[in-house]
Amino acid sequence: MANDFSSSDNYRHVLKYTSIFGSVQGLNILIGLVRNKVIALLLGPGGMGLVSLFNTISTFISQATSLGISFSAVRRISELYDTGDSSSLRHYAKVVRGWTLLITLAGFLLSIVLSPLFNKLSFSWGDHTLHYALLAPAIAMMAITGCETAILKGTRCLRALATVQVSTAILVLLTTTPLYYFFGESAIVPVITLTAFITMVFTLRHSLRIVPLSLSGAFGMLGEGMDMIRLGVSFTLAGIIGSGAEMIVRSYLNVAGNLDMVGLYNSAYMLTVTYGGMVFSAMENDYYPRLSAAGSRKQMTKIVNCQIEVALTMLSPMVAALIVFLPIVIPLLFSYNFSPVVPMAQVSVFTLLAKALSMPLCYINLAKGCSLAYLIIEGTYYLVFIFLVIFGFKHLGLIGTGIAITIAHLAEVVIVYVYSRVKFGFRFSRQTLLSIMIHTPLCAICYILTFGTQSVTYWISGTALVSIITILSFRRLKNSTRKKA
Repeated sequence: MANDFSSSDNYRHVLKYTSIFGSVQGLNILIGLVRNKVIALLLGPGGMGLVSLFNTISTFISQATSLGISFSAVRRISELYDTGDSSSLRHYAKVVRGWTLLITLAGFLLSIVLSPLFNKLSFSWGDHTLHYALLAPAIAMMAITGCETAILKGTRCLRALATVQVSTAILVLLTTTPLYYFFGESAIVPVITLTAFITMVFTLRHSLRIVPLSLSGAFGMLGEGMDMIRLGVSFTLAGIIGSGAEMIVRSYLNVAGNLDMVGLYNSAYMLTVTYGGMVFSAMENDYYPRLSAAGSRKQMTKIVNCQIEVALTMLSPMVAALIVFLPIVIPLLFSYNFSPVVPMAQVSVFTLLAKALSMPLCYINLAKGCSLAYLIIEGTYYLVFIFLVIFGFKHLGLIGTGIAITIAHLAEVVIVYVYSRVKFGFRFSRQTLLSIMIHTPLCAICYILTFGTQSVTYWISGTALVSIITILSFRRLKNSTRKKA
């Protein structure tokens, strides 16, 4: 079995693929910065607004019609892959591809039918109905890409996934820049379509090697994929609830504060999401398929604890560095006008440590097909999140918002841990508890430093602490990979 790792092998595997996908995510961030700079120079603010608007709409339709297949299909594919039953794997891949054809058609038609509505909601000038309708091919190709990506994840073709992500990002940058240069805003929809096409082709190139295309009788097998659909719908609904919660929070900040408050909140939010993604991206690509294939509670507990420990150890230097250096980082990334958000950002980065605990636990429900439980837990978290953020901002302003976000994430940790312990018998290992007791206080000390003035002492002490945490984390990871089973 693919999951029969020794302790040291387990740590090496998690560290290896977290590093790979973290590097890929970092490269994508860099390429994204270059691409945004190019768009800003060639199209200006108005053009960037159009790009953002069309991308948002196409992503929304894609997610709404995808039924979460790109995520939910991974579970069963991973299980079949670990059995070594290639015939059953090919059969289930046919089921997944049959459903994909349906959602591809649904996304294509929906984007055309709703194009007048999107135009009416998005623009008070001009008629962009045709532009929205022309997004239909891109949305269809996104659906195909999602399905084939699930096959790559389930069959653990992780290097292929990384290659697809890097190759796509580079090729899209090289091919779309000339289009923007020569055609300006007229190239926006063609660029979105070309991007979807390039991504689909690179993904198919790898997935069809693993599971050759066969659709004969696929529509007669659709009933076999109902568990996948139920899980996928729950995952999609959770995402919609999350988007709704963020919309409510931003609307409140705009009403209770002003548009500047929303901008400041977004900048702090982006920092945690962007940099945390460098570690968390590996969870969906590597951790979730392995967890789905776990054959026993003991094996599941081992996989989860290992993932948590590695995530905590890798994130703690990042959290410490952000806390100490945000007074420099935020003006560099944005401008000095964003300096008021520094205190909020310094406390909200603790959410990265909380997510290192909660995310691996949340994935247990998805891996075991407990879709309703996952939806209830996520819904409960977002209700707590909305209440605490509104309360925090009302009484303490931006710093209160940061504290509220962190408390909400800690509440999620408690909720999901209690549930996982009762439902699946999960317990933190001694090594995981030790990691929590080491990394959390050290990051807390970094935060205590921010209470003083930004003097020479602050920068020397902060740099020393970050260095110590980084060295400890490196040694801990190194020792973990050397341990015997």
